[in-house]
Amino acid sequence: MNNTAKADILIVDDEANTLASLSRAFRLAGHEATVSDNAARALELALSRPFDLILSDVVMPNRDGLALLEDLKTQGVQAPVVMMSGQAHIDMAVKATRLGALDFLEKPISTDKLLLTVENALKLKRLEVENRDLQERIGKHEIVWTGEVMRRLIGQIERVASSESRVCIFGETGTGKELVARTLHAKSPRRNGPFVTLNCAAVPAELIESELFGHEKGSFTGAANRHAGKFEQAHHGTLFLDEIGDMPLPMQAKLLRVLEEGEVERIGGDKTITVDVRVLVATHRNLEELVKEGKFRQDLLHRVYVFPIMLPPLRERREDISALIEHFASQVAAQNNWKPSIFSPEAIETLQQYSWPGNVRELRNVVERLLLLSVGGQVDREAVEMAIPDLHKRAANTILANGSGTLADRVSEFEKATIVSELKAHSFNMTGTAKALGLERSHLYKKCQQLGINLPEVRRES
Repeated sequence: MNNTAKADILIVDDEANTLASLSRAFRLAGHEATVSDNAARALELALSRPFDLILSDVVMPNRDGLALLEDLKTQGVQAPVVMMSGQAHIDMAVKATRLGALDFLEKPISTDKLLLTVENALKLKRLEVENRDLQERIGKHEIVWTGEVMRRLIGQIERVASSESRVCIFGETGTGKELVARTLHAKSPRRNGPFVTLNCAAVPAELIESELFGHEKGSFTGAANRHAGKFEQAHHGTLFLDEIGDMPLPMQAKLLRVLEEGEVERIGGDKTITVDVRVLVATHRNLEELVKEGKFRQDLLHRVYVFPIMLPPLRERREDISALIEHFASQVAAQNNWKPSIFSPEAIETLQQYSWPGNVRELRNVVERLLLLSVGGQVDREAVEMAIPDLHKRAANTILANGSGTLADRVSEFEKATIVSELKAHSFNMTGTAKALGLERSHLYKKCQQLGINLPEVRRES
């Protein structure tokens, strides 16, 4: 369903005049209308592609509308169904409602009443999509930023969101690739449609085709019911394929065909289903290197690599850490009904110095851990060191790779961080620290002087 609330409607009635008049009314109002004069054909159409609404007469020869309604629900058709009849009575309306009908209309139906029913059905569908999306997002964070690095990235998102261009999101694990995809969807003309996700690395190779394209009942062992795949679920919306670099090669070929033709075929099915989906992909891998290694199709790369977005790791956007800490602390406290906690400047500074190999996801977990460890609503440096026991050791190990300046400067910083870490580990016992570092006690004192380590100050800060 797009931004102009245009609906794709299936009309089922055995009277040719009714089909003609209803379809004409819908088309004049800007909707698409498909007609069927019998229940069997209507069921085939409903299973072949997703509709936004099904409008069916009750009294029809061979198989009536109530039987069709029951078949639609049994087969897992998600479209809302509105029943209509010129021979309506209370028992019929009650039965239709119990079978899952959205509404029951009595013939003859005025055009205004008909269009209002369609509008209400579309509103209900939008509310269901928004509610599902809200439920999925409970406990997840928004894009929080204050620095220049993210300002430029937000600008890229704003520019590409309103288009139909395919976007490839690159970034380390935990940097928020799905969050960027959700933002692209929320700012796009498809915002009222569904946002559907699939992590290609999390689905076994033998099941990924069924997840993407769906399957018919009995098409393989365990297929007890018909299943609509992710492409069908995302009709008129956005499909986000996370970790596409881990998709098996045979599936890459099938995905390429869908991207080129806009059609899918369920496993065990014999009909193609037209889908209108914007596809966004993400990966932490280098797709061009995977192409060279023969693990990723070059033609698929050209299809998905239209507009790349490079997500920076958290260590490259340290200026955002303070705002992220505040955001996560408020979020976690609200979810657990805790009182808000305050992070001391020293605690924030210590967290900013950490390398964050798990990126934003790791930061959120650490913030939650810190709130559990906090005493009296205050998070201090000591709590940070308890939450990340090898904080200083990890910092020392990453200085050479992530620091700046000459090699001599980086080596000095590494030595300083290592000594401070060992001093704290040995409760500032110089003899124990020197032994752990393989130094004479006098040499350790001299090293501290050379590196500018103020022992009383370091002890106070700890």
